[in-house]
Amino acid sequence: MQGVEMADVDTAQMRRAGRELLSLALMDARNHSLRWAAAFEGAACGAAPLLQELGRLGWFQEFWLARNVQRQRGPRGDATRPRLASILPGADAMFETGAVAPLPDLQTIRQYLVDSLEMTLELLEHAAEDDDALYFYRLALLREDACVERFAVLSQTLGFDTGLRAPLTTRPVRPPLLFPTTRWRLGSAPGGFVPDREHWAHEVALAEFEIDAQATTWAQYGEFVEDGGYDDRRFWSEPGWAWLQAQGRRTPRFVDQMRQGVLQQRFGKLVRVPLAQPALHVSWFEADAWCRWAGRRLPGEAEWEAAAVQGASRGFRWGEVREWTAGTLRPYPGHAGTSPGQDDDTALLGVARVLRGASFATRGRLRHERARDAALPTHDEGFCGFRSCAV
Repeated sequence: MQGVEMADVDTAQMRRAGRELLSLALMDARNHSLRWAAAFEGAACGAAPLLQELGRLGWFQEFWLARNVQRQRGPRGDATRPRLASILPGADAMFETGAVAPLPDLQTIRQYLVDSLEMTLELLEHAAEDDDALYFYRLALLREDACVERFAVLSQTLGFDTGLRAPLTTRPVRPPLLFPTTRWRLGSAPGGFVPDREHWAHEVALAEFEIDAQATTWAQYGEFVEDGGYDDRRFWSEPGWAWLQAQGRRTPRFVDQMRQGVLQQRFGKLVRVPLAQPALHVSWFEADAWCRWAGRRLPGEAEWEAAAVQGASRGFRWGEVREWTAGTLRPYPGHAGTSPGQDDDTALLGVARVLRGASFATRGRLRHERARDAALPTHDEGFCGFRSCAV
């Protein structure tokens, strides 16, 4: 696509995008997915998770738009109403959550992506310009953008070289930032597309806090490793220590060496990582242990969000790694349950830890200061790091 780089369009603008902008963005997202499909050709034909993620993009869009007779009602529609038939026979059995049916080949999935997008764009051309009518188009777009990072994580886990690289960070570490006591409006207000996890904006009290201006670097994390942090029970929570012993872990995931620099497996290649880069593939347990060792703590969600929104002009830097926070995933006040098409968090509530920010693999349309992600504290496959606050 020529002209504006769609992935760099302001995230808040995309959440309120009308038909014209959505049409361009949906084409851009699908073209990006098709480029991933081309990268997987040959190498990914035996990788079922990658094939299923690709096919699910077309299925999700078709299921909630072309096959959904109540699409114009958006989140107010009846999600239990029968759907029209798919253009791909057996699509539900192959791509619905928990599906186990054999997958088609990559060429079939690629054509499914092309055909389902064509139907989506035809429907979009006649959709009303209101939040309900555009709900599923916006949801499908942001869901497809999120798949880009999942493709990258799967490629890293499988050791498949996609050509994706974390940018080399050479910027110096800046001193921590101090924020005064305040009341902060956490979450997002209604209007446009708002993910369930951000329902709804509410006021919280924040005491004065000091927070790092950037994510913890390999140089900083390496001091913890050199000081025997992985051997000292004092720095680990009880479940964290049990996880560490079960894993036999001596360094973060994919790291082969942390003496005389960091050597880490990146997409199937052993790479010498600059010490100024944020520590990557760190579980919540490891982030918490580092903070205990350093005499610091992980930030609360509201602290992270307030610093990201208010601290940009003061040097608060985010977006290189997803960042662990102290809290567990819980719904905000006013949240009324899972919206149609969005993921049900019931099994994660009170168990998963909240991640904030974005990683180098996150598409620009998803980079939002109020966005919430979540994962179990053992999760270290993703591009996760952390920053700390003063105790």
